[in-house]
Amino acid sequence: MVQANPWRSVARTDTGNVRARNEDAFLDCPQRGLWAVADGMGGHQCGDVASQLIVTHLGELPEVGSFDEGVIAVRQCLHWLNRRMSQELTITPERRDNIMGSTVVALLIEGNRGACVWAGDSRCYLLRKGRLHQLTRDHCVLEELIEEQKMSPEKARIHPNAYALTRAIGVGDPLQLEVMELEVFAGDVFLLCSDGFYQDLENDVLRDTLSLEAFHTLFDAVLGSRALDNLTAVVISQ
Repeated sequence: MVQANPWRSVARTDTGNVRARNEDAFLDCPQRGLWAVADGMGGHQCGDVASQLIVTHLGELPEVGSFDEGVIAVRQCLHWLNRRMSQELTITPERRDNIMGSTVVALLIEGNRGACVWAGDSRCYLLRKGRLHQLTRDHCVLEELIEEQKMSPEKARIHPNAYALTRAIGVGDPLQLEVMELEVFAGDVFLLCSDGFYQDLENDVLRDTLSLEAFHTLFDAVLGSRALDNLTAVVISQ
């Protein structure tokens, strides 16, 4: 990966207004063109450990020679962590409460190339020329009901398991990562965030306020609402 990078970023995480423990974590490495958000799975033990393992190991990846090699290194790291969490770190496989799991969304940028790698419902957004795009799709039952069973969004949302995750790091082997590569342009603004950040945030508000300069104002606004979950966000721009 090229060391000199014109991208700047700002990141923040908070426990929120309800949870006693923050199971989110982020990686903020603009000098390497690498960012990530991980959201430890609520209801399982050691969700905070899982998310920290992900961002720590991604941050410790060695420098590589090309963008493609960087994407491969991130994918290999996440596959290795998935095996480690689902096999080595699960003390008794018969007890599901010992599962150590986390969502992840990572963004790599070098020159005019970018790539999102993710599993779960943490998201990557792109603001380009005043239009907001959700680059990632949530890996949850809701999306499967809409895409595979052709259920209406309104009906899918009231399904009892609508927001259950269908992919995450540490919950089973093999891991299915999703990767999206894209061309990057000057003026692009990216947002990585956990579901606690976007779940009560309207897209038009996000579109109108997404910037490095307004980041803390936006974060404080989300924190000042219900903030029922941990919330984490990273904004990346030139």
